[in-house]
Formats: sequence, structure tokens, C-alpha cells
Amino acid sequence: GRHSMLPRHVQRLSRDWITHWNGSQILTLNSPVSSCMRWAGHYPPWASFPLPISAESSANWRFPPFFGPWRQFQNSNWHRDNYTQSCCFHLPNPSMKSEGEEPLTKKRRLSGQDDTSTPEQETNLSNQKEVSCLSVAQNEEKHGSKKGTIKRHWEYFCQQSKTMKIAKNKGSDQSSTGSEATFDFTVMSYNILSQNLLEDNSHLYKHCRQRLLFWTYRFPNILQEIKELDADVLCLQEVQEDHYRTEIKSSLESLGYHCEYKMRTGRKPDGCAICFRTSKFSLISSNPVEFFRRDIPLLDRDNVGLVLLLQPRFHCKANAAICIANTHLLYNPRRGDIKLTQLAMLLAEIASVAPQRDGSFCPIIICGDFNSVPGSPLYRFIKEGKLNYEGLAIGKVSGQEQFPRGQRILSIPIWPKKLGISQNCVYEIKQQQKEENAGEKLEAAEPDNTQEIVIASEKLSSKLRHHFKLSSVYSHYFPETGIPEVTTCHSRSAVTVDYIFYSAANDDTVAQPGAVDSFCGGLKLLGRLALLTEKDLWTVNGLPNENNSSDHLPLLAEFRLIER
Repeated sequence: GRHSMLPRHVQRLSRDWITHWNGSQILTLNSPVSSCMRWAGHYPPWASFPLPISAESSANWRFPPFFGPWRQFQNSNWHRDNYTQSCCFHLPNPSMKSEGEEPLTKKRRLSGQDDTSTPEQETNLSNQKEVSCLSVAQNEEKHGSKKGTIKRHWEYFCQQSKTMKIAKNKGSDQSSTGSEATFDFTVMSYNILSQNLLEDNSHLYKHCRQRLLFWTYRFPNILQEIKELDADVLCLQEVQEDHYRTEIKSSLESLGYHCEYKMRTGRKPDGCAICFRTSKFSLISSNPVEFFRRDIPLLDRDNVGLVLLLQPRFHCKANAAICIANTHLLYNPRRGDIKLTQLAMLLAEIASVAPQRDGSFCPIIICGDFNSVPGSPLYRFIKEGKLNYEGLAIGKVSGQEQFPRGQRILSIPIWPKKLGISQNCVYEIKQQQKEENAGEKLEAAEPDNTQEIVIASEKLSSKLRHHFKLSSVYSHYFPETGIPEVTTCHSRSAVTVDYIFYSAANDDTVAQPGAVDSFCGGLKLLGRLALLTEKDLWTVNGLPNENNSSDHLPLLAEFRLIER
């Protein structure tokens, strides 16, 4: 029934308070509130905070008589379940709302519908809402109710790859191919967005609905992506240590992966992980790389890398190996000197891990978030194997800024000699040890003198080199339109910074010319999961969104191991 009419001065007081309450934006109608608590209704202006009551008691709660005429309250489109949404306890900033989170009343006004709705309609809407972030993700996965999904198609470069993939889906075993022994495998590179970094950089995610940013919502989505893409090797960046220890590692192990992890050395609690299917590979060695050096002022950042040497199973050669590297280079666009040094340290570690008995390198795959755009000097150095950095501004190394602020010119050499890495991106000390192990101790004096001359000449050289001829899985632009591919998209930018580089075999038509040098065989790119444009991603409100819970897209490629 209706509440009895109140005295006029009480009505005026109620109206004034409701107007003030609405203008304060403390809590708008239909705003998300904790699923564990329900508000006991509007609260008087002298109360410093709303009074929560249990969900059980709120079911039988009735609106108090002192909040103004019932008609005024009835027109406010209030329903107790409108306050209950599937998110954790949070009062969102209105500027963080996206179009999909507008109140129902505003949506009706925009669509020209009546602002009123029946209790049955409101009840139907509220019944669709879950009681927690985790249950939302699980429920949407179960019922397929997620909307705004963008399908990424698979691009094949080999017809045989397509037929092999179909056969794989039918449950065929690669080990039973008989005399035609081939080894095909897939590799994913994925920056999964550390929750700690997300919260420290909330300005990058103003376009996102709040409930989509909680780890309890994001992790089931990320895990589901990993399950669906079904890669044999995972190279993950921004893996938060506590989440890795409590959830990620055990979840991936239950899917048949073995996990290796390296956490950053500073205060940031995330790191890099490489996970591989034990049914496809066995571990030969795991080699973490720390880019921080206390004795070198240039290397004062805590980024890391990880290099694994894996042996394929079901293969004809017992000594076959594949080197998988994963890293997340420094973000700072104005510190190209640090980025290049970190990259040189990673390449030096690969050069010490990948050599085979005959002196050639085993096939190499390098994944990661390089915080550099296609065509930048750092990118060209990786692909071309050489870089003359004389006169290069420190802010232009990564190409992240159109008008770079770092104008200081790179010093020659970039890093000091005591780092122990030459301009060819190899360990100098390990080279000397190899010579000693080869029985050249008696001639140590003369080689040492010549080596000092070589190092002295390198010291004045502005040319960097590495021994690997690497190709990129992705072309970075759509050939039909020339529109750039995008691997990350948030409120500030949408660019490519994530890559999968690989040492290509002679018959790999996708690789750039001359991509094979001193490698034992190589890798043939069979296919890749297509990337998207910035326009594509903003049709689903950028990243993260309801289906993609990182601000990066996963990169995925299929390779075939080719032996010499």
C-alpha cells in the first residue's frame, strides 16, 4: 500500500535532501555495490556512511516513512536488486563508466522508451546478475552470454598445416607419423597484465567498467583464453608472483604444463614465465636473466628475462633442441640506452645457451613485450642483426613517442666494459673460458693481447651486432589496407609492442630474405592467429573488456621444426 501523506515541511525537507544527495554523486541509482551487502536504503545527511545490512534481512525490508511521498520514491525507479551487481565492494568514479554501464533510466530515455517499468521486468533484469565477480565469469562462460566478442581467425601459410590441425583436433598423435617424422608445435606470447600494475596505472583504464578490472573476474577469462588457444609453449609477461604461486602455476600444471618463472628483482612483484606441455617437450636447462646490476649505474631497472632450452619429444634426433626466450623490456620511452643494453644481455644469454656441438645454433624463438614499435631502431636491430647508433637520440630507440622527449645522444659505447658483453652481444668471459677449456692455456699471453686490441676497437665502434637472423611472425600491417596491427590497447594508446621472433628455415617463404645463417635447421612458420586493428578493438570498448581481460592481445604461432 501507499504511505500516508506527510506534513508539507517534512516533504520539503525530504525533497531538498534527495536533491542534494543526487548531486553529490556519492551513490547513483543502479550503481554497483558489494554482492555481500545491501544498502538499508537512503541515509540521512547526518550519517557519515550508509548502514549495510545482511542480504537475508534486506529481503523483508520496507522503505521508511520519513523519506518523502511514495510517488516521488516510486518514480525514482528503485529496486533493491538494482543495487546488487556482480562486482566487489566499490563506489565507482562516474568518469570510469563506459556506455555499457549507463543507468537503465538513461538508456530508456535515449531509446525513446517509457521511463517506467513493472516490478516483473525489474525482477527479470536483476535475476540475470550474479553475486560475485568469479561467478559472473563462470556463468557467462557456461551459458555463452558474453557479448561484443571479436573473432580472430587463423592465418595459414601451409595447406599441410591446416590438415594437420584438423587431424590434431580429431585426436591424432604426432608421434605416429612414421617415417615422415615432423615436429609441429604452437607458441603463445601473452602479457596478462599484473593486477598490481593495473591498480598503479588506473588512468590507463578509465574506459573500463570497474567490475571487469578485478582479478577475480580477470583470471578466469585469462585461463579460458589459454585453454581455448591450447598452445604448446606459453611465454607470459607481467605474471604477479603471489597470483602465480597461489593460482596460475597450479591451474597451468593441471592442464599439463611445466612452469618456469623469474620474478623481477625490485619492488614490482611481477615477472616472466615460460610454460610448456610435458607431452611435447622435456626441459634441458632453465636460465634466468637479471637486467639489474648494482655496480653499473646504467642498469638500475629491475626487468628480467628467461631462457629455456627444450628437447622435443617424438622426434627422430635425440639431440634436437629448441631455445625459447621470454622478456619484458623497460617501458620508459626516454631510456633507449637501457632498453638496448637489456636486449644485449638477453641475446648474450641466448648465445651461451643455444650453441650445438657442431658450433651452429639450435632453432630460437624470442617472445615478449619489447616496449618498442615496428620499424624502430631497436626493432630493426633484432631483425637485421646490426645497428649503427651513432648520433641516435636516446628517445628514438623504441619509437614509442612521435615527438620524443629524450634528446640526449647515445654514448659510445652504450654500456661499460665491466658488463662483460661485447658489441656482438656475447659474453666475453665465457669466450675466454671456452678457449681455456680447448687447451689454449699455453698461448694465453698472445691471444689476451690481441683480444684487448679487439675490445679497444669495439669500444670506439657505434655498431651493435648479434649472430641470429630472426624473422617476425607478424607483418605489423594488414596488406590489403596498410592499417597497423595492434597488440595493446588502452585509454592512452593502441600500438604493437609484443612480438614473436624466430630463426627461420631455408624453405620458410614467410621469413625475410637471407634469414638463415649458422643455424642447425630452423623453423618453418605454418600459421598465426591474426591480430586486430585499433578500430576493431574499440568496437568492444578496447582492452580489457568483458572477454579479454588484459590490455594486451595474446600472440600465437604454429611452427614446424626443420632439420638440416
